[in-house]
Amino acid sequence: MKLKVAILSLSVFAYTGFTAQNIQNNPGSNHGNKFEQLGTILPTPNVYRTASGAPGHAYWQNRADYDINAYLDEDKRNLKGSETITYYNNSPDDLDYIWLQLDENQVSNVKKADFPFSSTLPKASTDQQLKTSDVPPTDNGFGVNLEKVTDASGNPLKYTVNKTMMRIDLPKILKKGEKLVFKVDWNYNISNRIKMGGRGGYENFAEDGNDLYTMTQWYPRMCVYSDFHGWQNHQFTGRGEFALVFGNFKVSMNVPADHVVGGTGECKNYDQVLTSDQLARYNKSKTSTEPVEIVTLDEAKKAEKNHSKQRKTWTFEANDVRDFAWTSSRKFVWDGMGVTIPENNNKVMAMSFYPKEAYGLYRKYSTKAVAHTIKTYSEFTIPYPYPVAQSVEAANGMEYPMICFNFGRTEKDGTYSEGTKNGMLGVVIHEVGHNFFPMIINSDERQWTWMDEGLNTFVEYLTEEKWDNKFPSKRGPAWTIVDYMKLPKDQLEPIMTNSENIVQFGPNAYSKPATGLNILRETIMGRELFDKAFKTYAKRWAFKHPEPADLFRTMEDASGEDLDWFWRGWFYGTDPVDIAIDKVTVATPDLETAPRAAKDNTYKVDKPAVNEFEDISKIRNREDKNITFYVDKDKEAQDFYYRYDRGQEKVDNNKEYTSKFDGTEPLTQKEKDKFKNLTAYQIDFVNKGGLVMPIILEFTFEDGTKLRDKSSAQIWRMNEQKVSKTYYFDKKLKSIQLDPMRETADIDTSNNFWSNDGGTAQISKFDLFKQKEGTNVRGGANGKVNPMQAAGKK
Repeated sequence: MKLKVAILSLSVFAYTGFTAQNIQNNPGSNHGNKFEQLGTILPTPNVYRTASGAPGHAYWQNRADYDINAYLDEDKRNLKGSETITYYNNSPDDLDYIWLQLDENQVSNVKKADFPFSSTLPKASTDQQLKTSDVPPTDNGFGVNLEKVTDASGNPLKYTVNKTMMRIDLPKILKKGEKLVFKVDWNYNISNRIKMGGRGGYENFAEDGNDLYTMTQWYPRMCVYSDFHGWQNHQFTGRGEFALVFGNFKVSMNVPADHVVGGTGECKNYDQVLTSDQLARYNKSKTSTEPVEIVTLDEAKKAEKNHSKQRKTWTFEANDVRDFAWTSSRKFVWDGMGVTIPENNNKVMAMSFYPKEAYGLYRKYSTKAVAHTIKTYSEFTIPYPYPVAQSVEAANGMEYPMICFNFGRTEKDGTYSEGTKNGMLGVVIHEVGHNFFPMIINSDERQWTWMDEGLNTFVEYLTEEKWDNKFPSKRGPAWTIVDYMKLPKDQLEPIMTNSENIVQFGPNAYSKPATGLNILRETIMGRELFDKAFKTYAKRWAFKHPEPADLFRTMEDASGEDLDWFWRGWFYGTDPVDIAIDKVTVATPDLETAPRAAKDNTYKVDKPAVNEFEDISKIRNREDKNITFYVDKDKEAQDFYYRYDRGQEKVDNNKEYTSKFDGTEPLTQKEKDKFKNLTAYQIDFVNKGGLVMPIILEFTFEDGTKLRDKSSAQIWRMNEQKVSKTYYFDKKLKSIQLDPMRETADIDTSNNFWSNDGGTAQISKFDLFKQKEGTNVRGGANGKVNPMQAAGKK
């Protein structure tokens, strides 16, 4: 529709209502520090990390290469390993000891880090709770058993184990530029991860008597020694994840002969471990555009019935990775297909491993979702550099380089709900996406969970959107974080809180940082500026160890936007957004005293929203002709999604208006006649929540036309509590809606509406839809459990 407005509206007579006179009348009374620079809150730039957010000219990081042999004893459920580690000291420091992580000790009740939680009497006790308290605890038999630790010549090295950390005292100083070669032999009993929790272990399938092994945190691993932290040897409690060193891996896994193995990197001996038919299918899959079954469903079902006593050794190699994980089971169906990353022309094998219990979902979607994820993340960050990307169905979610573990099983008859399907797709995208954050952009998860989970959840949201514009994402859109943001202050903590000390872990580490980045992209910076800056951060810190300041500084450096106010409020604070329309004053302007403006003014009237009840990202993605969405041919999914499709309203292109006044003469009678029908509207706003945000308004006129305007967050810079804006229109206003697309995470929309008849806003279709939908399978920002959390993934 076309919208006619007075030339003066939004230009000559539009002002913030805050002038020098206002400042004089209210000297500093409402001026806080929301727009002050972060200053000393951020670490001082140096030769290792610059003020621009880039690595400095003297940046360094150490490296560790691993050569590992592993033996999986299925009968005893025991893992025996022997590794040779070559550690390179690239730091400027001399090291007289080194630290390794023994993460498997967290499964032990006597070796674990022991970060206890408060406990109270339950309303109803379970059989587990009714057991006699074991004080002191009796060793449950889990945790790492070190057999020997020696130098390259076999001479014993002195070591000390402190819970989940091991210090090796070196016989001589490891100087700058030198390397250390040493060996560790160990074993441990593999835990039942379904019953005991945790990221690695086995799952037993009672119906067929088989196990599915996910071997994670399974070998003694080097800690990071860095310029900003020294040794990162904080204990592993099961929550805060990992800080790891890049290096090259060569790993051999000796397993039962009928097992299928997937792991980080490329297998170097498929010709020895696969049948001729399986090898032929594997080679075919490399050039296929559809997933090819390498190990078929029939072969997997047959293998389940025969427990071979023979053994095979699978050998994998991976370069420039920070970790190595693997999986092994005779239950696996295995499919794969080739995918090319356009940005670097990298040929990648996208593959999936899954038991028959997940066949109905994983055969249709998993490998395609893997391919879609690495391609989409490559667009928003850096081109995927590795040769393999794999998804393993293991009833939980967890990530490692080139391989991840996910959930998503069908009912016994092969059917599945739409919620299970969407949950499975979301988890696959999320876990595969972790290849970028933190497997390549290698942040310290032990200290900053949000740099791993929050950044990844943000790009997961972008990837879900490109999979299906109607994907029911519950993390990323601004409105989804509102339930969390409106919690009492004593239930909130800043995003910049250590992993171990977060109460509302999911919303704080995943949802809020992801939502913040989406608000930056859609509402504050705009897509072009944001995407360039975010890609710059990913490029600068690929295969390096970034810290929060490196992200904050890079985003500003590459965009030219001062975002310290946003980092301060969204990441360091707990204030919510609650901007209210406090009062609207309607008046007739005094044309006798109105001078001409002193400059040309050109502006555009914004397009009305396509649909006020859909998320801003979905609308813009549909309008972006460069985006092609994945087409789901599953009819039941189409029926589900389009059941909630809402109509779109066609609009004309933006119209440009120009006004010219010299600023020295009063208005002529002709001009006075032209403006005689103008009505002035002063809108007073109150910042009730504390967190500043742009002011976005939608005006609805009595003739049914609409107009939009947005003021940046800097409108609050002189008065962080109250501001006003005045508009002149040649038509009568019917109503004003603040934040009509709910893109600022405003926690109270009841004070966002004004109408000229004194009425209040009615509940929107958007809110009715949200209430009807309730919670999604993946959980929302309100802290409800999602499948990843329920299955042991934080």
